[in-house]
Formats: sequence, C-alpha cells, structure tokens
Amino acid sequence: MNPQHWMTMANRSQLSRRTMLQLSSCGFGALALSALAPQYALASPTSGPLTPKSTHFPAKAKQVIFLFMHGGPSQVDTFDYKPQLTKDHGKPLPFNKPRVFSSQTGNLLKSPWEFRQYGQSGAWVSDLFPHVAQHVDDMCIINGMHGSNSRHGAALLELHTGSDTFVRPSMGAWITYGLGTENHNLPGFITICPTLTHGGATSWGSSFLPADFQGTAIGNAGISSDKAKIPFIENADHLDLSLQRQELDFAQMLNRRNLTEAGPDSVLEARINSYELAYRLQTAAPELQEINDESEATQKAYGLDQPETKNFGRQCLMARRFIEQGVRFVQCTHSYKWDQHGGLRADHAKNAKEVDQPIAALLADLKARGLLEETLVLWGGEFGRTPVAQGDDGRDHNPQGYTMWLAGGGVKPGIRYGATDEYGYFAVENKVHLHDLHATMLHLLGLDHLKLTYRVAGRDFRLTDVHGHVVTDIIA
Repeated sequence: MNPQHWMTMANRSQLSRRTMLQLSSCGFGALALSALAPQYALASPTSGPLTPKSTHFPAKAKQVIFLFMHGGPSQVDTFDYKPQLTKDHGKPLPFNKPRVFSSQTGNLLKSPWEFRQYGQSGAWVSDLFPHVAQHVDDMCIINGMHGSNSRHGAALLELHTGSDTFVRPSMGAWITYGLGTENHNLPGFITICPTLTHGGATSWGSSFLPADFQGTAIGNAGISSDKAKIPFIENADHLDLSLQRQELDFAQMLNRRNLTEAGPDSVLEARINSYELAYRLQTAAPELQEINDESEATQKAYGLDQPETKNFGRQCLMARRFIEQGVRFVQCTHSYKWDQHGGLRADHAKNAKEVDQPIAALLADLKARGLLEETLVLWGGEFGRTPVAQGDDGRDHNPQGYTMWLAGGGVKPGIRYGATDEYGYFAVENKVHLHDLHATMLHLLGLDHLKLTYRVAGRDFRLTDVHGHVVTDIIA
C-alpha cells in the first residue's frame, strides 16, 4: 500500500471493518511477537560461544557423565581379578617396585573380597560391586590404564586436564568449547559436589579458554547433594521478570559500552554471557533441581531412601536429569574417600556401598530412556593402588596400572580391554594412558583431538598436548 493511499484512508471519518483490519494487521503481528518474545528468548538456541557446533566427523556420543572416585580405588579389589595375587599372598613381590608416593610397602596382599563372573561376557567383578556387576554387558572395562604421577594433586589434574604440571583447561571445558551446548537455558558443563582439594577449581576450570566454558559447580564435597544448588540464580527481590529484564539490559548496556571502549576482554565478555544465562536459569533450573516429579520407584532405585546411598544417589539422578535436558558434560564426585593406606577392608566396603546401587540405577535408567547410546559414562579415580601392602590393611598409590570403565556412547559393550601383570601392578597389555583416554573420548564425541586446538602464547594447545592415540579397539 503506497503512503498517499494510506493517508487518504486514514483521514476518513469512518472506517469499514475490513479497512480497519487491513490497516492494523501489522500491529496485531507486533502484539503477538511481543507476547512470544520472552518465551522465545528463553528457549531459542544461543548465538554466543555456547552455540551448538558441528563435529569433525559423525559422533557416536552427544554428552558425557563422569563418575569420579576421588582418592584412587583399588583395581585388584574391584574389576581386575588376580588369582595369582591370592595364591602368593604374603610373599615378596618377585620384581622391583616402582618409586611411589608414601611410606614403604611390604609383601603381596590378596583381595579381601571374592570375585565372580557376571553376564554373557563373563566379566570378573568383586563382591564390592554386586549392583554394577549386573551391567557388565554394557560396560567396557579398561584394565590397562596408566598415568604419569603418583601424587593425588598432580594425578587428579592429569586426569581432568591432561597435564600434571601446568594449569590447563579441564576436559569438560574442552568438550564444551568443541561442541557448545544444546540447552540455551543451562550451563554446558556442570560438576556436582566437586572436591575442593588436590587442585580444586582447576579440575573444572577453563584456564586460557574463555570463561564461558568452565564448569558450573553445584555445591562442593563438604555439602550434601540435597543442599547443593546452582548458585546465584534466585530472584532475591522477587521482581517481575520484565522489570528484572530492564535492570539487566541497563547493566548489560554499560558492560557492552565498556567492552567497546576498552577493546576485547574475554573476562568481561564471559561476565556478560553469564548474566544472561543466570537470568534464563531462573526459569529452567529451580524445577529441574527438584526431584519431586520423579516416581517413588525411581528415587528408591537410586537409593535415595537409604542413608548410605542417598547422597551419591541424588548426584547420579541429577546427572541423568541434566543430561536429559541437553547439558553436555556432567561430573559426579565421590570425594575424598578412596585413599586407603590403611583400613582397606572397612573403608573400601563402605565406599563401594555408597556408590554401587546409584551407579547401577543410573546405567539402567539411561538405558531404559534410550539415553545410554548417546551418553558416554566414565568411571574411575586418579590412579589405582598397589597389590603390595602398607601395614596390615592398606595399599599405596599406583599409577602404573589400574582400571577405569566406560559404558554407552559408542564403546564396545561387554568387553575387557588391556591387562596388568599377574599381580595387578603394571599395565602390560594394550596399555591406555590418560592421554589416550582423552583422545578416545573426544573421538566418540565426533572431535579429532589433533584438531580441537586453541591458540595462546604463540602456540596451539589441545587437551592431549602432543600425546594421545585413539583406542579404536574399544569403539563399536
């Protein structure tokens, strides 16, 4: 409609209904758009650094759940059956011991627990994990893991960041940097009740990567999981969202003006993005963090009705809920309990009881919901433990050979890969270094570990540094 015709029709003293609708149709569209805009803003894909990104090649997994057993579970008491260790109990180790972390160790110490075979795969699992053992046909048990450091802090950093000597981005940060997130209203990387020791926040930090990719910590190891919430998202003043939006827009205007005047500033850019995410989290997170909509049967399966299992059970249940909503990387931490230089019989039994049922429930729940195929589940600690004794009832740190297992996410199910020697001390067959594990995780997510790089200080960095090989034998 040309402007002159518009003016002629608008100046008439009376308008027909048809003319009125014709003139105001754009206005109706604007009204509808204004009503939908807030909902769209909360649900639309982000256009910032967390925008979903294309993979280097077709991915087998979309997200990761890492079940971290802080302290170092003993492989020879859990998933690495060593009948020769039982046979030679009390005898000296027939080869030289490596230099390890703590005090002098003694003779060979058999496992206090019996091992049994489970599933069609016939995998050997100790009596410490009767519930997890029911899922061995969905698991890939890596018995030939090894790392570079026998101290908790350095080993924990190597597991989480790929480096035991320098501050580097965590694997969750690298994965979020490489893939973005599928939910605009939640962080891409969440760590539940993380440890504050042995590196602390470095284990979920982003280092030189933009701060947008660091993990969002929900609580910490000193807080029970039922009290751990995403921080700083409550509308403390109970303001109407539209008014709060106006306040945020004003603050963001000042931040962006400062950014324009000062030039590129990754910290300020991350703060701007975090304010926007916090605003959206107010609508998405509170309901997600409440589990009242879960059935009684589900809560019972995760062990929420038992004092021993309810803490880690809630972590596992929250991990499933976050993954279900598109969070890219979720870590659950059982901290700091697995460091048995003494009291192995009592404490390993207590630790396993706290996590066994929840982990089994998580695997079953993911599988029942069709999520296990696209979710890579990783279990393990920063190292294993020695097959020789410390005192009468303890084991020292052992990064030379230990066990981690994976499930779902494109790994071959029901297999054991690699092996330690006949006593469980050194990885000797199909050895998998932590760099290899990282490279394989990225591969399953559709990322080439050689191409996922970030340039800083004149060189390209990557999670695997200058190391790492994809373990193709465990990929389905």
